[in-house]
Amino acid sequence: MNFLDFNLPLVVLLPFVGAIFAAMASKLNRLAAAYTSAGVTILTLALLAPAMSLPFSSQTLVQSWSWIDSIGLQFAFRLDGLSLLFALLILVIGLLVIVYARYYLATKDCMGRFFAYLLMFMGSMLGIVLSENLLQLVVFWELTSITSFLLISYWQHREDARQGARMALAITGAGGLALLGGVLLLGHIVGSYQLSDVLAAGDLVREHPLYLTTLVLILLGVFTKSAQFPFHFWLPHAMAAPTPVSAYLHSATMVKAGIFLLARFFPVLSGTPEWMWLVGGAGLITLLIGAYTALFKHDLKGLLAYSTISHLGLITLLFGFSTQLAAVAAIFHIINHATFKASLFMVAGIIDHETGSRDMRKLNGLLKYMPHTAALAIIASAAMAGVPLLNGFLSKEMFFDQAVTASHANSMAWLIPALVTVAGIFSVAYSIRFIHDVFFNGEPVDLPKTPHEPPRFMKVPVDLLVIACLAVGILPIYTVAPLLDVAVVGTLQNEAPQYSLAIWHGITMPLIMSMIALGVGALVYFKRDVLFRFHERYVESIDARRYFEIGLNKIIQLSISVSRGFDKGSLQHASMWVILTSIIAGIIGFISVSSPLLGDRDFIPLDGITLVTAAILVLASLMTTIWHRQRLLSLVVIGVIGLIISLGFVKFSAPDLALTQLSVEVVTIVLLLLALYFLPQVTPKETDRTRLWRDAILAVVSGVGVTLLTLMVLSRDFAPISDYFLANSVPGGGGTNVVNVILVDFRGFDTLGEIVVLALAGLGVFAMLQGMTLPAPNQDADGRIWNSDKHPAIMQTLTRLLLPLMLLVAVYIFLRGHNLPGGGFIAGLIASVALIVQYLANGIEWTQKRLKIDMHWAIGFGLLIAVSTGLVAMGLGYPFLTSAFSHVHWPVVGEFEIASAIAFDLGVFLVVVGATVMSLVQLGKLSTASHHDSPLSKQLEETN
Repeated sequence: MNFLDFNLPLVVLLPFVGAIFAAMASKLNRLAAAYTSAGVTILTLALLAPAMSLPFSSQTLVQSWSWIDSIGLQFAFRLDGLSLLFALLILVIGLLVIVYARYYLATKDCMGRFFAYLLMFMGSMLGIVLSENLLQLVVFWELTSITSFLLISYWQHREDARQGARMALAITGAGGLALLGGVLLLGHIVGSYQLSDVLAAGDLVREHPLYLTTLVLILLGVFTKSAQFPFHFWLPHAMAAPTPVSAYLHSATMVKAGIFLLARFFPVLSGTPEWMWLVGGAGLITLLIGAYTALFKHDLKGLLAYSTISHLGLITLLFGFSTQLAAVAAIFHIINHATFKASLFMVAGIIDHETGSRDMRKLNGLLKYMPHTAALAIIASAAMAGVPLLNGFLSKEMFFDQAVTASHANSMAWLIPALVTVAGIFSVAYSIRFIHDVFFNGEPVDLPKTPHEPPRFMKVPVDLLVIACLAVGILPIYTVAPLLDVAVVGTLQNEAPQYSLAIWHGITMPLIMSMIALGVGALVYFKRDVLFRFHERYVESIDARRYFEIGLNKIIQLSISVSRGFDKGSLQHASMWVILTSIIAGIIGFISVSSPLLGDRDFIPLDGITLVTAAILVLASLMTTIWHRQRLLSLVVIGVIGLIISLGFVKFSAPDLALTQLSVEVVTIVLLLLALYFLPQVTPKETDRTRLWRDAILAVVSGVGVTLLTLMVLSRDFAPISDYFLANSVPGGGGTNVVNVILVDFRGFDTLGEIVVLALAGLGVFAMLQGMTLPAPNQDADGRIWNSDKHPAIMQTLTRLLLPLMLLVAVYIFLRGHNLPGGGFIAGLIASVALIVQYLANGIEWTQKRLKIDMHWAIGFGLLIAVSTGLVAMGLGYPFLTSAFSHVHWPVVGEFEIASAIAFDLGVFLVVVGATVMSLVQLGKLSTASHHDSPLSKQLEETN
């Protein structure tokens, strides 16, 4: 098999695996996490390298594996010019940020956690830009929101970091939900979620009645992620993150994710008035707001944050122009902005690191203290301002040219070049301020540290980025042109239009606009006092964050009011609303039925045993209600109900359900016994007769309704889906136990989700109860003292003898499950009961000395085995979790079936055992008395 057949998923998944190693490496050596992260990034680049030549030869690499075909989800990746450009930005700038962060982070900062988060974010971004399947893209999109939340809040002790992370997550998470809706509609219109199909269906999408709804939903995702108006305000507050995070997320990667989506969907969604008004309008407003606000920020990162917002608006406006040349300019500025803005953020971090401040009112005259850093900052700022012979000048010239072209659209369109020139003026002004206020303008004022140059290798990433700014600005044809060309082809899904990267085009309107921007921008900066007074008086008080928090608080207050209206802190009250709503819905359903309630299908004849069993079930249910105040007694009666239900499953030929019911019943009884041990043994008597009558009426009405509904269904003919499973269980799954084949094959993905939830529940219980102790009662409800021996000798002896037998039964049930009643879930419950009984009979300390099994590892290995069976199937070209089976002939055993589903079932078994035992043991540990060895155990220890 050719390596190129599977390298793209490795490129995406390797950073996630590397995150684990980075976290582990930091335990050996603090700096090992940085070296591991750098190695993982270099290895990822090496994995991508063999496929890089394909886009340059006009080829698109698509690698796809079946996953859940029924909903259109495939594990699919795509490499064309656009995805290659973004993948290189993510990896190359990511590598530079890793080198930079190694020197930036303080000794007290946890490097393992930082680099683990950074690599997870890198993998999430690679997943976005390399995804071929749109549903898969949305998953990685949401992962970037989660991992960026972790990175922004890295300094958890800081309130501003926590608030900024929550704001970013709330806004980008809501946008992600809108994006999911837009992607679902887009897939519905096209009939496929594969990007190749979507990109070829532009005319179909634009002419569809759902186009506008789809466009708005997708743009909500784009605008929230890329900080476009009116969602721009979250980005400056995310600057509470460490500067390496800002250099990576907020200049080169995360905020570019929305821009990537604009470029990716450009052939599909652009070219309509709706696109131009929405995309172009948001981009123009964002460009102006960001450029204006940046000038008045005293914090270095605050200035850079708003300048980032402005440049993102510039790129968005270019895509909003909806022409091919505008798309070229947008792609070009994406490259240029990533280089000069990442370098400027790193410079800001160096200044903060070496002076202890980012306040430009204090940072003056640093040129003589930090000449190397000053030179780098001056070049990068000049590129940001659009000074000739730097990369920013070339892409800004192309931007101005497209603005002039757009001015011919109608009589009012002349405002576009005028407004973008104003934005250019402010861009020059804040760029000059970044240099003049920091490196010139007198002497430093009350700095916490004496300024000095940083370590040499902390400047190397900035050196390389600044060299790129110069190289692209002076020699664009020999540096960026090939990559830009293939990225444009990948964006347009067509041949690139004719464009020029020449430095000189003569005296043109774009050049005149650039000169105006440079000249007037310098004038605005040096005459800025009037503007500062105006801003402080009329504009500074306008804070979008305040309005966001007011709106968020109102939503929270509304939800609290609604919750309090339905939830009075009483389980009975909450249950009443649920039952009452169900009754009302049921009554409406019964009223609307015009046909007779009961059909003409014959029922199974009643027999004496069934009647007696049903009577016992009704009587036990009534006794549970009557004796509910005596909790232990009612628990015994509930056990009788569970047993009767198991017998019902047996009668109707459902032995798997009967075994599951019995196993769950035992585990549940143990759980309830442990819980009741710490609760009052008698429930307080109800005194409110009105509520008693209300509850009784609700119970009777809902019971009658459910009975009638059941009779309506069962008295009519229907076609059950069981026929399909019965017909395909053996040929499709290789097993005669239909229930088990459904669980591990036909509906294996559902089972995988269930064991993940079970694992999380077990870990959650462990974390919640760890280290907690509760006082245990030593007498019954009547005051009689309980036996001081918590672990009776008879019970200890009997359980120790039964343990091997119970485990043998569990193994037997597990191995027979594919063809006879049983399976991993039932076997796991039986094994769990066998182990729990040991803890109950012998004490936790005695049992743990002999059963040295960490249930965390059992859960982890169970999930790993279950997921691996699915991945192996995908690796062989089959849908995720497809099982295989074969028959082999053994000399002694004879004909013997081997099924891959048994490995998945083993994963289920381990997770069930791990989660169940962990939860129940942790609950048992709440009583200190259950920890210690029993007298018999101690005596046996001394005898041995």
